[in-house]
Amino acid sequence: MAKLNQTELLEIFNSLKPLVQPYEKGTIKAKIDIEGRYDLWSIKKVEAHGKMRDEVFFVGLILQSSYVGFYFMPVYSNPEEVKPLLDPALLKCLKGKSCFHIKKADAEILKQVKAALKVGYLQYKMNGWV
Repeated sequence: MAKLNQTELLEIFNSLKPLVQPYEKGTIKAKIDIEGRYDLWSIKKVEAHGKMRDEVFFVGLILQSSYVGFYFMPVYSNPEEVKPLLDPALLKCLKGKSCFHIKKADAEILKQVKAALKVGYLQYKMNGWV
């Protein structure tokens, strides 16, 4: 696969952002919303993994040099509950603990990201983080 140029990466970013935006509601706010970067945080005092926090990161999108980073914290914060519910094809894009390298925005990957967001939001809701 040839390296994607910035125009192609921005198209991928702009295909993913509308899937993430509906979660900007309630306690979930955009901390960064600029071209090529979009981060959502739940601004709520919560206990997460034994520590009190004023906010918890939910999801972020960032334009990188060869992919769009889809940072999806539910897969890191609750891997046992979230990972089994994600599509295996999407999990192949997971590099590290929470960053998915998205290199195309076809209907299938968009459907998988949309499903992952739903699973992650429900998990955060069960945790009392939103």
